[in-house]
Amino acid sequence: MHIVVTGTRGIPEIQGGVETHCQELYPRIAALGHRVTVIRRTPYIDTTTPINSYKGVDLIDVYAPRKKSIEAIIHTFLAIIKAKRLKADILHVHAIGPAIMIPFARLLGMKVVMTNHGPDYDRQKWGRLAKWVLKTGERFGTRFSNRVIVISNVISNILKDNYGRTDTDLIFNGVTIPAKSTATDYIESIGLTSGKYIVAIGRFVKEKGFHDLIEAYSKLQVDGFKLAIAGDADHPDSYSEWLKQEARKNGVVLTGFIKGEKLNQLMTNASLFVIPSYHEGLPFSLLEAMSYGLDVIASDIPANRLSCLEKDDFYKTGDIDSLSRIMDLRLSEPRRIRKYDLRQYDWDRIARQTATLYESLLTS
Repeated sequence: MHIVVTGTRGIPEIQGGVETHCQELYPRIAALGHRVTVIRRTPYIDTTTPINSYKGVDLIDVYAPRKKSIEAIIHTFLAIIKAKRLKADILHVHAIGPAIMIPFARLLGMKVVMTNHGPDYDRQKWGRLAKWVLKTGERFGTRFSNRVIVISNVISNILKDNYGRTDTDLIFNGVTIPAKSTATDYIESIGLTSGKYIVAIGRFVKEKGFHDLIEAYSKLQVDGFKLAIAGDADHPDSYSEWLKQEARKNGVVLTGFIKGEKLNQLMTNASLFVIPSYHEGLPFSLLEAMSYGLDVIASDIPANRLSCLEKDDFYKTGDIDSLSRIMDLRLSEPRRIRKYDLRQYDWDRIARQTATLYESLLTS
């Protein structure tokens, strides 16, 4: 079976939730004996060290303009043509923006699976036209895909209520339990001390709520703790530049987009993880923090309300004073390592579920 994947910027080590999902999922599906090709977007590829495969997954780079309003649509159109030429058995499209091209793939006679990673039109960065395009992509993907995967019950209910599709397949995002770092040289080089800082991870866009976190941090009564935010903007804009200025003004450590050992050290040695988002599908950063056993605080949006978290882990989204009070409370207590039940987020299980879905589609 040959699966061709589009809708992602690419793998490996490219910032983004969909990208992390694909990087973890498809090598496992390839290891199950299937041929997998991921079609990547050229603006995100490191041309200094070109590669054409990653852990058994074939990689093909196809042009995309570096402009957020048209990037996904143009790239997906070209990727579908490429997938047809590759004689893909299944085309797997990730996210609702690229899904606007699914009717085109079906016209070409292709079998299509879509993964809906969440209602991206709720994100504050999009204007009216972009929101319309995203909602149209969600509608087209839901209506015309042979199978639809959702990563949370929240998304399943949206598709049921808005489009009457009741046969979606719930397959969660996953997380890998890490081997924690024993080193501290990186965090010390950026001015952090083990056990004496708060960490957050994500892109510098409004819906991630980092402006709330920075303001809540500035109100802390507990002394001696720093705030570190790992991430950056895919497309720098006035908001991301303002956020960086606010961060520096309040003594926040900005690491940029980091991976590997640097990220491992940052997560291993943190005292507290905070996710202040206004919008998520099923947040990788929260799952990752839980895999490290970190104490967590999360905004109370439905996507963050994982069953293995406690009532006191949440604060009312956008309530900066409430977030600051909870942070004060947690940081005034001894640092604790927590144990979460993450069995349903096991990547090997998720890969088997996805491969079984592919097989059932080909035999139906």
